[in-house]
Amino acid sequence: MRETCELCFHHCSLAEGQTGLCRARANRGGRILPLNYGRLTALALDPIEKKPLRRFHPGSLILSAGSFGCNLGCPFCQNAEIAAGAETPTRDCAPEELVQQALRLRGQGNIGVAYTYNEPLVGYEYVRDCAGLVRQAGMLNVLVTNGTIEEKPWRELLPLLDAVNIDLKGFSPDWYRRLGGELETVKRSIALAAANCHLEVTTLVVPGENDSEEEMRALSAWLASVSPDIPLHVSRFFPRYRMQDRPPTPVQTVYRLAQVARENLRVVYTGNC
Repeated sequence: MRETCELCFHHCSLAEGQTGLCRARANRGGRILPLNYGRLTALALDPIEKKPLRRFHPGSLILSAGSFGCNLGCPFCQNAEIAAGAETPTRDCAPEELVQQALRLRGQGNIGVAYTYNEPLVGYEYVRDCAGLVRQAGMLNVLVTNGTIEEKPWRELLPLLDAVNIDLKGFSPDWYRRLGGELETVKRSIALAAANCHLEVTTLVVPGENDSEEEMRALSAWLASVSPDIPLHVSRFFPRYRMQDRPPTPVQTVYRLAQVARENLRVVYTGNC
């Protein structure tokens, strides 16, 4: 019997034993289960600015946890090995253990847990369970995501989150389709997050793809319609994964597009310049 995963717009219809597009969710015994639950590929104490979050507890550190899987297919992925799926080596880490590690690091300046590195929402149940325990322990939850999630699970998770950074990969439906995503879904996730927690947005500028002034003007105008106070990080592309034949984004392009975004937004940062 086939089962449908309802977590994101892909709605993968999976036969028994089959794994979804994200490589992290599968039909096991007639149920959609996360294969990456409690399986971490990365765990590190990072500066909060690395997420990037510049307006949320600046100068602090946060325990950052990542697993495997992603529900997009970006050819410029900076973490392609862990996004690709379950072949990446992992270590077991139950929610209770992760929270205990976060608490032990409080003396070093840790403020909580960040779910990051891969696309954390494909491991929705682990993020939800950890976030509830982190909140009970009096610490903070941060999520770094592509925002590709259906409305119902997103609304259910948001009350547990203190800060979110969402990748808005451009403002063209065609570009999003090429990445395996859906622009309107991400826009909805951004609007809902802005109404529920601290939100910052990141746009990676890829030469020849999403680097026009017209697209940045439309993107920033829409963000401003949600709130002109949303910080936008305009980031520089470097050759990665399947786009190693492209040159890095010219620094002046990043600065120019950041200036365009400032026509609509009060806070715009430039990254990796």
